[in-house]
Amino acid sequence: MKKRYAQVGLGSRAMMFYEAVCKTYKDTAEMVAFCDLSKQRMEFANNYISTETGARPVPMYSYTDFDKMIDETKPDVIIVTSVDRTHHDYIIRAMEKGCDVITEKPMTIDEKKAQAIIDTQKLTGRDIKVTFNYRYAPNNTKIRELLMDGVIGDVFSVHFEWLLDTNHGADYYRRWHRNKHNSGGLLVHKSTHHFDLVNFWLGAKPESVFAFGELNFYGMHNAEKRKVQDFYYRSHGNEKAKDDHFAIDLEKNETLKGLYLDAEADSGYIRDRSVFSDDVSIEDTLGVIVKYNSKAILTYSLNSYMPWEGFVVNFNGSKGRLEYKVVENSYFSAGGDKAEEGALKDKEIMVWPMFGSPYSVDVETKSGGHGGGDIVMLDDIFGNPGPDKFQRAASHIDGAMSILTGIAANKSIAAEIPVKIKELVEF
Repeated sequence: MKKRYAQVGLGSRAMMFYEAVCKTYKDTAEMVAFCDLSKQRMEFANNYISTETGARPVPMYSYTDFDKMIDETKPDVIIVTSVDRTHHDYIIRAMEKGCDVITEKPMTIDEKKAQAIIDTQKLTGRDIKVTFNYRYAPNNTKIRELLMDGVIGDVFSVHFEWLLDTNHGADYYRRWHRNKHNSGGLLVHKSTHHFDLVNFWLGAKPESVFAFGELNFYGMHNAEKRKVQDFYYRSHGNEKAKDDHFAIDLEKNETLKGLYLDAEADSGYIRDRSVFSDDVSIEDTLGVIVKYNSKAILTYSLNSYMPWEGFVVNFNGSKGRLEYKVVENSYFSAGGDKAEEGALKDKEIMVWPMFGSPYSVDVETKSGGHGGGDIVMLDDIFGNPGPDKFQRAASHIDGAMSILTGIAANKSIAAEIPVKIKELVEF
């Protein structure tokens, strides 16, 4: 019998999941319903699965009819790919209605919502999977393997620098993510990937967090300091946007047009806002220090206006040092080929033993989005995977531990004090 799936939230992040259900795993999985604020987006998704996968269109439900959708279509699993601030509503209600859940990261955006998810899972016993595709990228899995094998002994400190370029990084300031109320800011929405990787690599949990953050590049006041004069509200139909590196053209991309421009009438959502508006409420320059239960210390930085895309991580241990650098393909959500999103352009892993010669570690590069991890993750979620010694599948506990670092960092920035994780959520 096929497992039955329904999906809520039909923006760009949804496509990977409904395509997998309707195409790659069609012999064992079935999409039974879509749910969204916008009828246009649901029609786009139905047209996509019909023309691209051969699946039949599924019933469409307004976001206000979520319970009705479950009652009428009886899904086994709800896939949550809605705006981040709404994740907890659908995750909790799905479990209360007897469904398991697959949710995009971040699982939610603050500690109260995280606590509500944890409490409901305890009451219902339902399963929650959080989709951390970076765990599955072969190069990231190799780091986990090297540290598990003790090549540098006990890890005492990690320095992690993530760079978002002026194509991908700017996109967080064009769309709903620019409002911290919607996304929790980059420390929750984006850095959840990075904090989860550190938890995964070290097999450790964060205990205490201290952070600083500023909006230094994006936003109107920063553009004014650089003597910018041609301000505008949105790119579409605006002459001032034509020569702006930071603008996007929704009409030139079929997916962006179908999901957003054509859906403006029934969603009210503007996808192509100027990144130099005066209502951006998230930071673009972030520095975080984290202490783990393993005694390891993380120093982390995120900057979203860099000339190249990727990350550098250095691990210092009792037997040496591990240096790791990745250059990624620049992209922005739904702006191009899905298989090229986060694809590797270059990578380097170097091990420096304390009393030996340094050596490089080669890793097979796999095709596909997010460094080849998307395909492996989807098989873990929808397929029938065997035992995994790396334990890459992420539960709601993993989802909570990743966002709690970012949530604690947000609180630390606001209050300028260290924040302890145990004071935020009770497991």
